[in-house]
Amino acid sequence: MRFRSWFLLPTIVALALGIHVRGQSRRSGEAAEAGDWPMYGRDPAGTKFSPLKQVNTENVATLQPAWNRDLREPRAPGAEPRRGPTNANNEVTPIVVNGVMYVLSTGNLVTALDAATGQEIWQHKIDGDSTGRGVAFWPGDRRNPERILFTASPLKGGNSARLLALDAATGKSSEGFGTNGVVDIGVPWNGVPFVFKNLVVLGATVGEVPDGPSGNTRAFDARDGRKLWEFHTVPQPGELGHETWLDDGWKQRSGVNIWGWYLTLDEARNILYMPVAGPAANYWGGDRPGDNLFANSMVAVDATTGKYKWHFQTVHHDLWDSDMPSPPTLVDIRQNGRTIPALASVGKTGYMFILNRETGKPIFGVEERPVPKGDVPGEWYSPTQPFPVKPVPLTRVDFNKERDMVRPEDTSADHVAACQALWDKSGGFYNAGPFTPFMFHEAGAPPKSTIQFPGGTGGVNWGGPAADPSTGLVYVNAHDTSLVGWIEKVRPGQNYGRGTEGSKQPYDRGSVNGAGPYFTFSAPMRDENGKVIANLPCQRPPWARLVAVNANTGDIAWQVPLGVTDALPEGKKNTGGSGSAGPIVTAGGLVIVGATNDRRIRAFDSKNGKELWVAKLPAQGNANPITYTGKNGKQYVAIVATDSLQVFGLP
Repeated sequence: MRFRSWFLLPTIVALALGIHVRGQSRRSGEAAEAGDWPMYGRDPAGTKFSPLKQVNTENVATLQPAWNRDLREPRAPGAEPRRGPTNANNEVTPIVVNGVMYVLSTGNLVTALDAATGQEIWQHKIDGDSTGRGVAFWPGDRRNPERILFTASPLKGGNSARLLALDAATGKSSEGFGTNGVVDIGVPWNGVPFVFKNLVVLGATVGEVPDGPSGNTRAFDARDGRKLWEFHTVPQPGELGHETWLDDGWKQRSGVNIWGWYLTLDEARNILYMPVAGPAANYWGGDRPGDNLFANSMVAVDATTGKYKWHFQTVHHDLWDSDMPSPPTLVDIRQNGRTIPALASVGKTGYMFILNRETGKPIFGVEERPVPKGDVPGEWYSPTQPFPVKPVPLTRVDFNKERDMVRPEDTSADHVAACQALWDKSGGFYNAGPFTPFMFHEAGAPPKSTIQFPGGTGGVNWGGPAADPSTGLVYVNAHDTSLVGWIEKVRPGQNYGRGTEGSKQPYDRGSVNGAGPYFTFSAPMRDENGKVIANLPCQRPPWARLVAVNANTGDIAWQVPLGVTDALPEGKKNTGGSGSAGPIVTAGGLVIVGATNDRRIRAFDSKNGKELWVAKLPAQGNANPITYTGKNGKQYVAIVATDSLQVFGLP
């Protein structure tokens, strides 16, 4: 495969990354200290596994608040009291290196804290706003001190997003990196820079406009900020995969990007794994016939050069917004006395693909099965989609009214009636199984809607999996969501959101709720006075699960509902209800996860899923938690809860 950028930069890349780094005072990746959480997924393999055992199954029930910090921008003296969240990124995950925590506090603040006490060490206010879900740590070399790296939006009047570097000890802008610690990167990225040796890899946040900037992955030098390589996520003429874009659908195609918050890497093999999202627009692809590589694919490249090694596409010609929102988690599996280097990848479809990470070949088999075809004029439909033989789907992937419609014993008679009323208003919901596309609705015709499972945020989202390397168990937060609507001919003056903004596409999603906004199949539940007390899904619970998959066998080891619905009476509360964040796992036998919309953080026994600890949070913890050791030798658990950082420790 040919990428023009490779021919421009091979010498630079070889010099930049071939130099052995010496004299580093701290190490990254697998060499991280046991008590550190030095990167988003803790290690390059993205296991989110901590070797700490101080907090374990025997004592986790005694965890209690240790300290907390408000992450909102400080109020000016005499200012009015806050009335809600302000300038806080509720999806931020901190990192901890050698007892120091680094966190994006607000849109424009990066803060270093003593991880044991929360005492501020330094704070850096940037011009403009950060765009990331966290910061990255580079351990430095003989000429450069340790650095904190993150991305930021363009300055006022500018048009290029930025990669910034700060001195980790002082918080001052790093000299020698770009211009005064800033490198223009053009296309922004809302994720966390992935750091490996002297490499800083960024995805691309391009939105969901069909005609727009490319979603190419880029790598920069951590020392001076030079661009080292760029990977074409939409193959250009002469490159492998270009033939999967028919009728020039590749031209100026946007989407097809890494928008998830992090990447993963096999250090021993120098292989970087890129989770590439679907092409824009999300639900109509008549202007991009073909399978559309490398959309919805796991792509493996040489980390040093960005050179293609292999790919595996999880969805052909995506019409469901079935992105790859997180990279694979790497785990060695054991079969018949041999060890196989593997990875586990799961996204919005709810299907987990367990692949050989050297070759991309499925471990347990993948079958191309026929899927329903739609009737939208001018659309191109793939006749088949890939289905893993094992594991079974981790979320609901179809809908049958008799089997799946919520019942009074699940929620309430009032809620069931509201769900039926929505069904009737929508003209019923069509579903022909997995990968049912939105059907066409002619203007003026009676409503008849399509329902899809999982919906656009369903399955497993950006939080991603966690894996215990000692057992081969992979843990995910899998939630069921639906998406209801149809495809209609675009009508002048209607708002179709990001899908058609700035493009000339003739069709887009619509619904009985009005042009543009499709919706989930959920309805209000009222109390005896008619007051709405909750808006609940209309499919039977559980609506979210914590699932453990045995990667050695491909079987489900255990699964339990994740989250409760406080508005329901006792006996019905255990419905599950979660967002997009994911779990972590520890050598102390614990799986720890926030994410639930009931504003709680929980710890489960990693062997059987038994809930061992639960604590209420002041707001939803829609971020991945971390665990680490402070300078005082104590182990802590931390999570960002909307606009505050909450930290727990043993008494």
